[in-house]
Amino acid sequence: MLARARAVYRGGGVLAYATESCFGLGCDPLNARALRRVIALKGRPNHKGLIVVGASLEQLAPLIRPLSVAERATVARYWPGPTTFLIPASRKVLPLLRGRHRKIAVRVTAHRETASLCHVLGPLVSTSANRAGQRALRSAAACRHAFGAQVLTLPGRVGRRRKPSTIIDLESGRVLR
Repeated sequence: MLARARAVYRGGGVLAYATESCFGLGCDPLNARALRRVIALKGRPNHKGLIVVGASLEQLAPLIRPLSVAERATVARYWPGPTTFLIPASRKVLPLLRGRHRKIAVRVTAHRETASLCHVLGPLVSTSANRAGQRALRSAAACRHAFGAQVLTLPGRVGRRRKPSTIIDLESGRVLR
């Protein structure tokens, strides 16, 4: 299954995978075609931007501007875990990924299966598996029913968390969700 997931990721396809609170839709965050597919599947406006998860800060580093020592200490208090930080995006980040913002939403996941997937594939877009405005899906069966062959749905167990990740603007410290 991992070999198939790698082929889908590299080929610009979309994966559905278990996260801390629900199933997520993910893809290669540097692939414009894949980003367009995720946005279309969700029916999500382009201007909103998407979250990216990784297995480590080092994996996310190419997507963000370099962090100061103090900023590294701040994220280290929360990561790995269910806290997403808004951090100024690097030049590599496509507008489809960050939306109308100059910052990108990133998180180092504590979900073992998601972290393992990131170790194999690299960083992943992580947006809830659902159509915009609908309830997030919590099972592989629900994802297969909702998205069919448009998405490679991986087996997995959703974590115990019921709410989506907390979102904090790293520069201001403001909690946005």
